[in-house]
Amino acid sequence: MYKVLLVDDEWMILDGIASVMSWNRLGTELIGTAQDGLEALAFIELQRPDIIITDIRMPGMDGLQLVEAVTEMYQDISFVMLTGFTEFEYAKRAMQYGVKHYLLKPCSEESLMEAIAELVGEKDEWTDQAQFVQTIQTNLERVLPHAKQYFLKELVTNKTYGAKEWGHFGELFGVDFRSQQVRMLLVEIEGEHEYLHLFAIQNIAEDVFHNPILSTTLGRHVLLIMEDKLPEKQLFHNIDEIRHTFTRYYHYDLTMALSEPGELAQTRQLYMQTISYLNHRFYLGEGSLIMERDILSPEEHGYLEFEMDQERLVAAIQAGHWQVAEDELKQTFCLLSDQRYDIFQTKSYLIQTFMEIIRLSSPTGMKEYMDRLPCMMESSTLQSFQLFILDAARDIALERYRQQRSRQSQMVQAVKELVESRYEDESLTLQAIAGEIYMNPDYIGKIFKKETGEKFTNYVLRYRMGKALELLKQDSSCTVSSLAEKTGFGANWPYFSKVFKKYTGFSPSEYKKVP
Repeated sequence: MYKVLLVDDEWMILDGIASVMSWNRLGTELIGTAQDGLEALAFIELQRPDIIITDIRMPGMDGLQLVEAVTEMYQDISFVMLTGFTEFEYAKRAMQYGVKHYLLKPCSEESLMEAIAELVGEKDEWTDQAQFVQTIQTNLERVLPHAKQYFLKELVTNKTYGAKEWGHFGELFGVDFRSQQVRMLLVEIEGEHEYLHLFAIQNIAEDVFHNPILSTTLGRHVLLIMEDKLPEKQLFHNIDEIRHTFTRYYHYDLTMALSEPGELAQTRQLYMQTISYLNHRFYLGEGSLIMERDILSPEEHGYLEFEMDQERLVAAIQAGHWQVAEDELKQTFCLLSDQRYDIFQTKSYLIQTFMEIIRLSSPTGMKEYMDRLPCMMESSTLQSFQLFILDAARDIALERYRQQRSRQSQMVQAVKELVESRYEDESLTLQAIAGEIYMNPDYIGKIFKKETGEKFTNYVLRYRMGKALELLKQDSSCTVSSLAEKTGFGANWPYFSKVFKKYTGFSPSEYKKVP
């Protein structure tokens, strides 16, 4: 049964056509009505009718606009246009969208049934033809693609294939193994993905390269052999198009290896070439196109012995100096990237560095980092290794910094409390306090200034002056010598007076007279 939608802004026409037509006898069913093009378009997106009977003149979106919008989305929907006599020429514009059936309003039941019957007959014919073609294509598609893919897998993995086998399959697939120059593209999906994504890449690649010689999925890779006839610029453009198309729809990146040109008979060698290229993803990063020019030859390496000042790195992290530690690590990563040692050798350096760093964390933190170590060892690129190590180093360095700041703040607070309790003591000095808390006086002085913004001696004098002012407010008759003694200056009242005037702008006797 073909589904019919009726569209007209006049309810009488909608009801009339809906009620008088023998829909079932025509092999159709009326699935809905709409009073303008916009309402019809929303209905079409939900129900997908096969035939639409529509008036040409309607408010909002008219019949022609409806035909145009629907034809852009669905090529298989047919139309019958209802039009007034004066609108017939105007309605012919719809012919460009394949509309062939026009009925003048008011139309008879017989003319409408005839138009619908003709459309139903056309659709039946299209369906029969499509089913026949589909049957033929299905039978071919079931055999030939699988045979091609199987042959390609055997071609690159079976060492026993020789000229006889190549000749037999070449005749079957229309491939000349004697003279064609080809290139091989090996594609790998980055990240966890479904096996069906490999077939998506294969289909995209075949579309972009317009039926390459052979293509197949092989393990976790897609393998493509194409004739070496494109200019290099166009070749790279096509490869980028494969990546961009796949990434746009599936949100995974691709790493690809492109072989050098070679004869089709050298397919196995070209395949092994791309496999070796793909291993260099560790240094070149995910999402790369790797070719021979991207790989340094042994002569070009000029290896430098790997050296790393681990003591400097450890000391920086231990002291909470993240910036110094980060610079040290980045220098190490740059050296490893430039030198491109054997991948296992590079990983051993990185794991050794990681272990030195996490030893500086707490026992609980170290266990958590050790639990992450297997995941890090499986990292497929130097960049992912770097992220693991940088994250751990930064977290540990910042935690150390917070701990240092906390200890320093506690020490400064202890020093302040000692000053508050002993400010009257003439022997109160930084050296005396350092002796009591068993710390170096120079270190205490440095941290005290860093935390408070002033030297220890200035802080003590300022505190004592504050206490002197409090005493004067409590007893204005208090003598200068008494003030000096009670605020830690002992009998040296002249020095007390000098310091007092410096801080207040008045001598003690002048200050007493200030209103």
